[in-house]
Amino acid sequence: MTDATTMTDAALAAHLAEVAGKLLLTVRDSGMLSLKKLGKAGDATANQFLVHALLEQRPDDGLLSEEEKDNLDRLNFARTWIVDPVDGTREYGEARADWAVHVGLAIDGVASIGAVALPGANAGAGIVLRTDQPREVPPAPATLRMVVSRTRPAHEAVSVAEAIGAELVPMGSAGAKAMAVILGDADIYLHSGGQFEWDSCAPVAVALAHGLHCSRIDGSPLVYNQADTYMPDLLICRTEHAQMVLEEIRKVKPKA
Repeated sequence: MTDATTMTDAALAAHLAEVAGKLLLTVRDSGMLSLKKLGKAGDATANQFLVHALLEQRPDDGLLSEEEKDNLDRLNFARTWIVDPVDGTREYGEARADWAVHVGLAIDGVASIGAVALPGANAGAGIVLRTDQPREVPPAPATLRMVVSRTRPAHEAVSVAEAIGAELVPMGSAGAKAMAVILGDADIYLHSGGQFEWDSCAPVAVALAHGLHCSRIDGSPLVYNQADTYMPDLLICRTEHAQMVLEEIRKVKPKA
């Protein structure tokens, strides 16, 4: 057995996210499940691995998972692991590249350490982005690109994109969207349709480690390990675009 107790938190997050991603690919590639049941099986398999591994390797920390009944004892911990076993279940089932595995660690409410695995990226070879190995974020093009939901782009995002002349880039999971900014496939990720802590903890930790701006769409901080795990909105972008985007958000009229 790998002794992950000697690993740094960031190395552990990256290792677990990568292994969970490989498990998910194995489940999908088995050909044993219909598309309807594949998402549930993948979620359950990855969740069991991540939860049991974290409970064994970091027994003194709190834990929150999308696929696990919430135990509010986590509120008593300064350190809480927040995981999403499959972010983008539909994309996972459709064998697209824009799904992710999130393993994040919130310390005193701040998304501090973590990793996001994109197992379907690089033609299926996969990639893991992590807080302890930041890469250089490519420069922004002349026409900015705003990544939005494939199926229901947020009203605020569409309005801001029109105001700043940005191109809309439809994409699947929240983790894939956030990592697209780091990888240079997008420049702004603005979401106002509601999420939960597991949707953004690991992506925000990784984005912050890469020098990106991360906040609520009113500019206030993102706070994790709360009793209510609902998070209404977020903004992830290059720091040089943050003020412009926040100003345009304030001008957007609520959708009737």
